[in-house]
Amino acid sequence: MTLPLLSIPMRHFLEVARSGSVNQAAARLFVASSAVSRQIAKLEASLGTPLFERHARGMALTAAGERLAAHLRNAQIDIEQVIEQVRDLGGQSARRIRMACTEGFAGHFMPLVMRSFESANPGCQLELHVGSPDGVSALLARGETDIALKYVVAPEPGLKIEHSATAPVYAVLRPDHPLARQRVVSVAEAVRYPLAVGDKGVTARQLFDQACSLQGLQYRALFVSNFSSVLLPLLRTPDVMLSGLVTVMHLIDEGTLVARPFAEAPLQQRQLQVLALEGRTLPPLAQDFVRHLVSAIAGAGRRKLGRPQASGATKKEFSPGR
Repeated sequence: MTLPLLSIPMRHFLEVARSGSVNQAAARLFVASSAVSRQIAKLEASLGTPLFERHARGMALTAAGERLAAHLRNAQIDIEQVIEQVRDLGGQSARRIRMACTEGFAGHFMPLVMRSFESANPGCQLELHVGSPDGVSALLARGETDIALKYVVAPEPGLKIEHSATAPVYAVLRPDHPLARQRVVSVAEAVRYPLAVGDKGVTARQLFDQACSLQGLQYRALFVSNFSSVLLPLLRTPDVMLSGLVTVMHLIDEGTLVARPFAEAPLQQRQLQVLALEGRTLPPLAQDFVRHLVSAIAGAGRRKLGRPQASGATKKEFSPGR
């Protein structure tokens, strides 16, 4: 059961802030749109300042509205944590941890981390939402997830960094690829081959495009997707795929792929970060999960990058079902 922790005007305000629409907020709250508008007007009058800018396409928070929304979200999360702790005393708590990550972590890495944590903490409930980089940050900002894991190229306001590690972009290849025999690959070498890349919202693609622009290089992508799970089964020699190591480390271990770092500095500067909402203290179980996750990230960073295939060796085929 969800308890009504905020007053009606505050609940209506947060729902409009979340959806950006009075009509959508009304539908989620099961009330008339006029009722939501009245509550927002009542709240603005009591505070003596507008909380929204009204546009034809919806409602946008003012600076005052942004500050109030951030405070209310943190307060709501803190209250919910206390309720969970009280329920825990009565044996009713689900011991829930809500997580969000981008797609590259979801196929193999996060399931392993979640299973090993659950084995050490029986009775906990682990929820994972997979989204775009911007979508994952938005979930944190709205208080709809406790912990986020994503690649970052610049600081994000309102989010607290629980852990940060360097996470270069790699050229991922089949072991029989000519570039697999090199220790380092240049962008100029990579663009000579068919490329499998993420869409323009993916950090690996953004950094690769930046490096190409600095060198005046152009390329034609053979395959483009925002899902690495789509690109990986497509990869054949002589293709080159852009990826982080965590996404492909299990396939490197199997001997079906190798990874080679790029020589260019921009492709070395990406960070893999574990994030939480600024101003919020994670509950003890979530803190335990962060430590478990950080340990797994450190282990992934020590993995080998794979060996090239010897001449005449039998080529291993990638199996998407693995």
